[in-house]
Amino acid sequence: MATEAQRPRDSTVLWRAGWVLPVVSDPIRDGAVVTRGDRILWVGSAAETVAAEHEVRDLGSGVLLPGLINAHCHVELSHLAGAVPAGAGFSDWVGELVRQRVGESRERVREAAEPALLSMAERGTVAVGDISNRLEHLDLFAAAGLRAVVFHELLGWDPALANRVLAAAEARLADLHIPPGVRVVLAAHAPHSVSAPLFAGLRSRGGPASLHLAESPDEARFLQSGDGPWRAFLDRRVGAVPFVAPAVSAVRYVDRLGVLRPDLLAAHCVQTDPADARLLAARGVSVALCPRSNAYLGVGRAPLPTLLAAGVNVCVGTDSLASAPSLDVLEDLRALHAEHAAIAPARLLEMATHNGARALGLHDLGTLEPGRAAAFAYLPAERDVRDPLAYLLHGQTRAERVS
Repeated sequence: MATEAQRPRDSTVLWRAGWVLPVVSDPIRDGAVVTRGDRILWVGSAAETVAAEHEVRDLGSGVLLPGLINAHCHVELSHLAGAVPAGAGFSDWVGELVRQRVGESRERVREAAEPALLSMAERGTVAVGDISNRLEHLDLFAAAGLRAVVFHELLGWDPALANRVLAAAEARLADLHIPPGVRVVLAAHAPHSVSAPLFAGLRSRGGPASLHLAESPDEARFLQSGDGPWRAFLDRRVGAVPFVAPAVSAVRYVDRLGVLRPDLLAAHCVQTDPADARLLAARGVSVALCPRSNAYLGVGRAPLPTLLAAGVNVCVGTDSLASAPSLDVLEDLRALHAEHAAIAPARLLEMATHNGARALGLHDLGTLEPGRAAAFAYLPAERDVRDPLAYLLHGQTRAERVS
């Protein structure tokens, strides 16, 4: 991976590889990308390059592609890797996660977040859509060579506390030092954990920018009938909640609240039907799928073909180390391929690159074309690769940083 390439502004480099995957066009055998400083100047066949005064870096017979985009992640939960067992159901998993977060220290969060971010970058990720409650690791993104959109996630079921929650969040943002390459925006946790007045307050401020949506059968039941495991969790956690079940899907419920809009990034969307998918597409919502996390929590598989057929901008995320074995986007892409083998490999690659960049508003990332950022991932190969997309999705090789 090349981060926002840390080369002199006037340095011109020709990157050559067995294959180049521009995403916006067909794979190029024996391809080349010419960069100057942190921008791409030219992409094409190495045989077509014009002799010039530039450094040549021959990467070998592997595959050069745009840097990967992890569109949904919880970096600040990295210290809980392997600590929250699954198997008892979504609501019980959330309860254990909440219990283990009580009293967590800033130092513990940062000590685990730093190597998690470095590992993500080393495996070809160039940008992250990160969910955060604490906002105590913002400086670590630049150290790892990553750009980030950090979604400051708000929770609050009590309607009477909505204004207090919003005021506290705005005060927190006002006091932040936000480093270059990082953008912080307000987000909501989920329809089953955020009151209607809190959603309204976020909407009046142009948000929420992110939302866990239709993730679990527990949420679906709670919104349909008002009972079940999530109601029991709320009763234990906050007492009786003043909520009348709308008896509709999570997607339809938040649409009634005016939450669905362009620039919203909805995570998971497992419990969605074709009508939900069409509504998400009509509202311009992007959807981040996290298949390994879904499998760990046992919440089902997202209906990827249905979402794509409806025209939804689908991207890929890893979720957190509390529910996934790594923060490697390529592993989630391979999991999606295993679940949906009929989806064209080129379309899957687009989800992990171009679509993720669109969802996060990072429009200079996600493709290899002139004017875009020189931010790459590279899949090494010991011998010639016959089909670069098959190699990407079926191989055991990890993507690497290019620098």
